[in-house]
Amino acid sequence: QVQLVESGGGLVQAGGSLRLSCAASGSIFKINSMGWYRQAPGKQRELVAVITSGGSRNYADSVEGRLTISRDNAKNTVYLQMNTLKPEDSAVYYCTAGASTPYGSVAYYWGQGTQVTVSL
Repeated sequence: QVQLVESGGGLVQAGGSLRLSCAASGSIFKINSMGWYRQAPGKQRELVAVITSGGSRNYADSVEGRLTISRDNAKNTVYLQMNTLKPEDSAVYYCTAGASTPYGSVAYYWGQGTQVTVSL
């Protein structure tokens, strides 16, 4: 079992910055991709950014150029640097990770979520 713990959310004014962190712990064999999703009230959960173990990145169009995903494989930690934040970025941000098991299967895990609120 793998646990994901997020930190770094909060309240910030439009144009400001925040950095989210998510650390994986537990019975880790190999973490493959790690990423961030977000869900605003009344909306579906959407992909924000994902990064593979090799460092390849993909972003939602709405955050491209403003948000940057990175990871520290030695620490099993993924980060989301959020710059030039907009009110529409307000949401609960969830960390996710795909982890291989010694038996060849892959399991997906979610963090508990961290609130990001961007005010005008």
